[in-house]
Amino acid sequence: MGHLNISSISDVSHKASGASRARSILSTLLLSISVFSLPGILRAQATPESVAADPTALVRRTSKNELAPGVGRPVRFKLHKMDDGKITTKEIVETKDGDVARLIAINDKPLPPDAQQSEIDRLNNLLAHPEVQEHRHKKEQEDSNRENEMIRLLPDGFLYHFEGMVDGPNGPAYRLSFKPNPSFQPPDREAEVYHGMAGELCIDQREERVVKLEAHLIEDVNFGWGILGRLYKGGSILVEQKDVGEGHWEGTHMKLNLHGKALMIKPLSFETTEDSTDFEPVPHEWSYKDAVHLLLSDNFGGGETQTAEQK
Repeated sequence: MGHLNISSISDVSHKASGASRARSILSTLLLSISVFSLPGILRAQATPESVAADPTALVRRTSKNELAPGVGRPVRFKLHKMDDGKITTKEIVETKDGDVARLIAINDKPLPPDAQQSEIDRLNNLLAHPEVQEHRHKKEQEDSNRENEMIRLLPDGFLYHFEGMVDGPNGPAYRLSFKPNPSFQPPDREAEVYHGMAGELCIDQREERVVKLEAHLIEDVNFGWGILGRLYKGGSILVEQKDVGEGHWEGTHMKLNLHGKALMIKPLSFETTEDSTDFEPVPHEWSYKDAVHLLLSDNFGGGETQTAEQK
């Protein structure tokens, strides 16, 4: 919760291994370790001059801020996703037991009654079978660990250059360009993708958090473990995040345009756009069952909803 989602490339390998999956794809490509400085409001701000002299130091601090334990709080929000020609909208609630989602629209239209009932039945089944949520939460944690490792490697994976100041969603931001660091030794196959990426990174001046990462594949790159696949030169990844209220940062936009092959045979195409909106806090102590009850109590398509416990 509150971490920049950089897992999209690692998610590509899972979706591709559906020949052998993808909440996103370099879970997008971005961005974490405890912060030893005070919160941004009290932290001594870097100056454009100091960033120009050592942009990697800024990226290293930002990486730590992104990964800081305890950052963020659980929220509910809407996720609008366009993927492979299909448009879906989901209401998602974060909890200590993992995320819970309810599909509320397809192609920007409310679900018909039979689809509404299917969602109600699915959520009631989730209430009755906590092992299903436990399995999903375990996968979320595994994805988060991969994302965190990619974020941790950001300072060393690229060479950075200060390009100037820009307006960010929460105030002034440093704009850095980046290109592969020829001295970087990837610790695993997932990190090899950094050798084929270049682009721009924008970092909020006050909080030293990433507000935008835009990357392009400047050469073909392998991804996943061993022989899983290859992404072709020319693909692009865009990830944006911002403070959505009270110092809580969330990813708000992601766009992927990636093409390649899985197992060196099966064609791959990722053309995905995600937008997250309408963020509202929920209690820290909520379990996944609390989230299910909330989603079942909301009337997204008319009619009454009942939990299995009420029947």
